[in-house]
Amino acid sequence: MQELMADTLNAELASGQIINFMLILLRVSVLVSMLPVFSGSQLPVQFKIGLVVFIALILTPVVNFQISENQIPLIIVKEILIGMALGYAARFVFNAVNMAGVFISFAVGMSMGRVFNPEMGSTTHLAEILGSMVMLMFLALDAHHDLIYVVVQSFKILPAGSINVLPLVPEMISIGAGLFVLSIKLAAPVMLGIFLAQVLTGFLYKAAPQMNIFFITMPLNIFLGFSIIIISLPVMENVIGINFSNMREDLIRLMMMAKVS
Repeated sequence: MQELMADTLNAELASGQIINFMLILLRVSVLVSMLPVFSGSQLPVQFKIGLVVFIALILTPVVNFQISENQIPLIIVKEILIGMALGYAARFVFNAVNMAGVFISFAVGMSMGRVFNPEMGSTTHLAEILGSMVMLMFLALDAHHDLIYVVVQSFKILPAGSINVLPLVPEMISIGAGLFVLSIKLAAPVMLGIFLAQVLTGFLYKAAPQMNIFFITMPLNIFLGFSIIIISLPVMENVIGINFSNMREDLIRLMMMAKVS
């Protein structure tokens, strides 16, 4: 009788650990698939799968979810949503830089040269260059360690079954608005410089209509655009660095908003 009870208890513990592992694996998989650097195509798929399983195996013995079986479908939906919300917030700077690169490309007349980025979709060569620079800055500042910290802390702050995704809706809208504002700030020096150059060339065309102004403005805009980018790099680096330094606190604040009180 005691052996039967012991076997039953072991089976319940094993099934509970399996459920814990699967829920942890689900959240970590969604997060890693959206986080910058870790979701990049430059990392092999085998590495991503191994990283997700490794994190889930480490956290399974120390994370315990008190849930019932009838809650599992709703919990799965909430786990996916919270993973997507955190991943979207973590990609805030990268999306803003990509958008700024597209704005600058349109301003200098390089928007027709487009490439496909597996992370961002169709984008411009200039946005790719700026994205690579931001990626190197991200790694140099060890911000990817903050992302791993946030993944682990998410299970402490937001255990399965204690997630309320409704407060995140206005916050996601606010992040989207802030994304556009940051991209405009990053692209503003180049856009303003190109605008002034267009005004001056307009006066030049009025003074000498016989000039082929198109062949003058195209190389001028490209030269001026890259010159302004090089000059404004320290300011751009400072703005991006501030956002990276605040990323951990912003993600934790986001998780606290989704915590059921």
